[in-house]
Amino acid sequence: MGIKGLTKLIGDNAPRAIKQQDAKALFGRKVAIDASMCIYQLLVAVRMGADNLTNEDGMVTSHLNGLFYRTIRLIELGIKPIFVFDGKPPSMKGGELAKRAEAKKAAEEAAKKAEEDGNLELAEKFARRVNRITPEMMAACKTLVRAMGVPAVEAPCEAEAQCAELVKHGLAYATVSEDMDSLTFGTNKLVRQLWSGVSASAQKKGHTPTEFSLDVLLEDLDLKMHEFVDLCILCGCDYVDGIKGVGVVKALSLMREHKDLAKAVEALKRLDRYEVPDPYPVDALREMFFKPEITAAKDVSLKWGKPDEAAIKKLMVEDNQFDETKIANGIKRLLLARKTSNQVRVDSFFKPKSAPNAGALAAKRKAAALAAKSKGKKRRSPGLSKGKIMKKGKLGNK
Repeated sequence: MGIKGLTKLIGDNAPRAIKQQDAKALFGRKVAIDASMCIYQLLVAVRMGADNLTNEDGMVTSHLNGLFYRTIRLIELGIKPIFVFDGKPPSMKGGELAKRAEAKKAAEEAAKKAEEDGNLELAEKFARRVNRITPEMMAACKTLVRAMGVPAVEAPCEAEAQCAELVKHGLAYATVSEDMDSLTFGTNKLVRQLWSGVSASAQKKGHTPTEFSLDVLLEDLDLKMHEFVDLCILCGCDYVDGIKGVGVVKALSLMREHKDLAKAVEALKRLDRYEVPDPYPVDALREMFFKPEITAAKDVSLKWGKPDEAAIKKLMVEDNQFDETKIANGIKRLLLARKTSNQVRVDSFFKPKSAPNAGALAAKRKAAALAAKSKGKKRRSPGLSKGKIMKKGKLGNK
C-alpha cells in the first residue's frame, strides 16, 4: 500500500521533486530494485495481456520470462540492477497483510462468479487481483538473477528499507519501487514505473520512469525528515490505518502547525468529529521507519559477475521448458550488454562530498536565504529622509 495520497501531496505541494525522464538517463547507475514489487508487476502485466505461462507441472513461470528479458534490457541500457528480496514481514504489518488476504479471497470469489455468469471481461478484471507470489517463485527468481551475474540481496525484513540503506550509503543511486514509503525509509531518490519505461512498447506508448527527490520535497514542503515521517504516518501507512477524515491536505496542515505527530494526534483527539485509535503508538510507528530491521550497508556484498550460461539454461529450459533457442539468444544479448554496462558515467570521475541529511540540507538553504536577505538591508539613521543614509558614521549629504 505504501503511504496514502503521498504522490498527490508531492505533486500539489512540491512538484519540483518529481522528474519524468527516459530510462536511458539512468545509464551507468546502480539501482536497488524492490524484487517482490517487480515480480508482482510482471505477473499483473501478463494477466492483462494473456494467460500465464506455465511449465509441464502446471507451475506459473511468467515472472521468470519477464524477469529474464527485462533484466537484459536494463543491462543493455547500461543500468546495473541490484535485486533486493523481502525477508519476514514486521509484526506491525500483520493487519495490512490480513486485509490483503481478505481482498484476494473476495476477488477470487468474484472472478469465479463472473466466469460462471459468462462475463469473461469482468472475470479477467478480478483475476488480476489474485496474483500470489509463492516461496518457490521467489527462490527461482533468486536463482535466475544470480545466474545472470546480478546481485541478489536478501533483506532480513522489508525490501524498501534495505534498498534505502543501500542508497543512503552510496551503494546505489536510487530505489526502484512503486511503494512511496521508500521515501519515508530515507531513500534520497525513488524511481517508479521503471519496468513500463524499459518495455518494448515504452516509446510508442510514451511511458517514462518517474524520479522523486527526497531533499527537494523536504525543502519545498518546508519539513525536516522526522516531520516528514510523522506526516506519512498520519496519512496512513502499512503499519497503521489513516484516521478517518484526515486526508493528505489536513495531515500536512497539522504537521505544519504542530511539527510533531504526538501533538497533532492530541489535537485531533480534542475534536469530536475524529475517531483516533487509542492507544495510537507514535513511538513504535516512528521506529518502524527510523530503526527498521536491515543489514548494514557495510555488511552487504555486491558483485556483478559473468553470467552462468549453464545455470540459466538449466533453470529456464530444463526445469521450466522455455524455448531453448530463445533463451540462447537472450544469453547472447546479455553477454553483449555487459560490455556496455562496464562503461561509466562521466560524473562518476568527480566524487562529491558526502551529502548531508536531506532535512538538514533544506534547513541550511533556508537559513542562507534569510541571512542574504537580512544582509541586503542597509540601516537608516532616525529622522533622515530616504536619501540620507548612514555610511561608515558619516552623513550622506554634507
